[in-house]
Amino acid sequence: MSASPDDLHAVADLAKAYGEAVYYARADVFEDLCHDRFQMTHVEDGKTVFWDKSAYLERVRGREPFAGAASFGVSGIDVAGGEIARVHLWVDVPPLRYEDHLGFVKVDGAWKLLTKVFRTAGHASGGS
Repeated sequence: MSASPDDLHAVADLAKAYGEAVYYARADVFEDLCHDRFQMTHVEDGKTVFWDKSAYLERVRGREPFAGAASFGVSGIDVAGGEIARVHLWVDVPPLRYEDHLGFVKVDGAWKLLTKVFRTAGHASGGS
Protein backbone atom coordinates (compact mmCIF):
# COMPACT_ATOMS: atom_id res chain seq x y z
CA MET A 1 0.00 0.00 0.00
CA SER A 2 1.47 3.33 -1.01
CA ALA A 3 1.58 6.39 1.20
CA SER A 4 -1.24 8.88 0.99
CA PRO A 5 -0.39 12.48 0.13
CA ASP A 6 -1.80 13.46 3.55
CA ASP A 7 0.60 11.11 5.35
CA LEU A 8 3.58 12.31 3.31
CA HIS A 9 2.67 15.92 4.02
CA ALA A 10 2.16 15.22 7.75
CA VAL A 11 5.54 13.48 8.08
CA ALA A 12 7.28 16.24 6.10
CA ASP A 13 5.76 18.80 8.48
CA LEU A 14 7.03 16.77 11.45
CA ALA A 15 10.52 16.61 9.92
CA LYS A 16 10.52 20.41 9.66
CA ALA A 17 9.22 20.77 13.23
CA TYR A 18 11.91 18.35 14.40
CA GLY A 19 14.76 20.23 12.67
CA GLU A 20 13.59 23.55 14.10
CA ALA A 21 13.06 22.08 17.57
CA VAL A 22 16.59 20.65 17.65
CA TYR A 23 18.14 23.92 16.48
CA TYR A 24 16.09 26.11 18.83
CA ALA A 25 16.23 23.67 21.82
CA ARG A 26 12.42 23.35 21.98
CA ALA A 27 11.79 20.57 24.52
CA ASP A 28 8.08 21.48 24.49
CA VAL A 29 7.88 20.38 20.84
CA PHE A 30 9.56 17.05 21.63
CA GLU A 31 7.24 16.47 24.57
CA ASP A 32 4.37 16.10 22.10
CA LEU A 33 6.30 14.85 19.05
CA CYS A 34 7.95 11.88 20.78
CA HIS A 35 6.14 8.67 21.59
CA ASP A 36 6.19 7.77 25.30
CA ARG A 37 8.49 4.84 24.43
CA PHE A 38 10.87 6.99 22.37
CA GLN A 39 14.45 5.68 22.18
CA MET A 40 17.46 7.62 20.90
CA THR A 41 20.79 6.04 19.94
CA HIS A 42 24.06 7.82 19.18
CA VAL A 43 26.55 5.78 17.16
CA GLU A 44 30.17 6.98 17.10
CA ASP A 45 33.46 5.14 16.61
CA GLY A 46 31.81 1.74 17.05
CA LYS A 47 30.17 2.72 20.33
CA THR A 48 26.49 3.28 21.04
CA VAL A 49 24.87 5.44 23.69
CA PHE A 50 21.14 5.24 24.43
CA TRP A 51 18.61 7.70 25.87
CA ASP A 52 14.90 7.42 26.56
CA LYS A 53 12.37 10.24 26.18
CA SER A 54 12.93 11.84 29.58
CA ALA A 55 16.73 11.79 29.17
CA TYR A 56 16.41 13.32 25.70
CA LEU A 57 14.10 16.09 26.94
CA GLU A 58 16.60 16.83 29.72
CA ARG A 59 19.40 17.14 27.13
CA VAL A 60 17.35 19.54 25.02
CA ARG A 61 16.36 21.64 28.06
CA GLY A 62 20.03 21.78 29.09
CA ARG A 63 21.22 23.89 26.18
CA GLU A 64 20.55 27.32 24.75
CA PRO A 65 18.81 27.80 21.39
CA PHE A 66 20.86 29.03 18.46
CA ALA A 67 20.17 32.38 16.79
CA GLY A 68 19.15 32.91 13.19
CA ALA A 69 17.46 30.57 10.77
CA ALA A 70 17.37 26.91 11.76
CA SER A 71 20.03 24.93 9.89
CA PHE A 72 18.79 21.50 8.79
CA GLY A 73 17.87 19.62 5.65
CA VAL A 74 15.71 16.62 4.84
CA SER A 75 17.40 14.01 2.65
CA GLY A 76 14.51 11.58 2.37
CA ILE A 77 11.08 10.57 3.61
CA ASP A 78 9.48 7.17 3.24
CA VAL A 79 5.97 6.32 4.46
CA ALA A 80 4.85 2.69 4.41
CA GLY A 81 1.22 1.71 4.59
CA GLY A 82 0.19 4.81 6.50
CA GLU A 83 1.50 3.20 9.70
CA ILE A 84 5.26 3.70 9.76
CA ALA A 85 7.58 6.32 8.33
CA ARG A 86 11.29 7.02 8.07
CA VAL A 87 12.97 10.41 7.77
CA HIS A 88 16.66 10.89 6.96
CA LEU A 89 17.95 14.40 7.69
CA TRP A 90 20.85 16.45 8.95
CA VAL A 91 20.69 19.16 11.58
CA ASP A 92 23.30 21.56 12.87
CA VAL A 93 23.97 21.86 16.59
CA PRO A 94 26.98 24.17 16.30
CA PRO A 95 29.77 23.47 16.13
CA LEU A 96 28.67 20.04 14.86
CA ARG A 97 26.37 18.65 12.19
CA TYR A 98 24.44 15.46 12.94
CA GLU A 99 22.93 12.91 10.60
CA ASP A 100 19.64 11.61 11.98
CA HIS A 101 17.53 8.63 10.98
CA LEU A 102 14.06 9.03 12.49
CA GLY A 103 11.40 6.35 12.80
CA PHE A 104 7.76 7.38 13.17
CA VAL A 105 4.65 5.34 13.96
CA LYS A 106 1.02 6.36 13.64
CA VAL A 107 -0.80 6.00 16.95
CA ASP A 108 -4.51 6.81 17.23
CA GLY A 109 -4.30 8.80 13.99
CA ALA A 110 -1.25 10.87 15.01
CA TRP A 111 2.36 10.43 13.90
CA LYS A 112 4.81 10.01 16.81
CA LEU A 113 8.60 9.87 16.78
CA LEU A 114 9.55 6.44 18.16
CA THR A 115 13.24 6.08 17.27
CA LYS A 116 16.19 8.29 16.52
CA VAL A 117 19.53 6.84 15.46
CA PHE A 118 22.18 9.46 14.78
CA ARG A 119 25.86 10.12 14.26
CA THR A 120 28.16 13.11 14.06
CA ALA A 121 28.49 14.01 10.37
CA GLY A 122 31.08 16.79 10.61
CA HIS A 123 31.15 20.49 11.34
CA ALA A 124 28.09 22.70 11.12
CA SER A 125 27.89 25.01 8.14
CA GLY A 126 30.34 27.81 8.64
CA GLY A 127 32.59 25.51 10.68
CA SER A 128 35.92 24.10 9.56
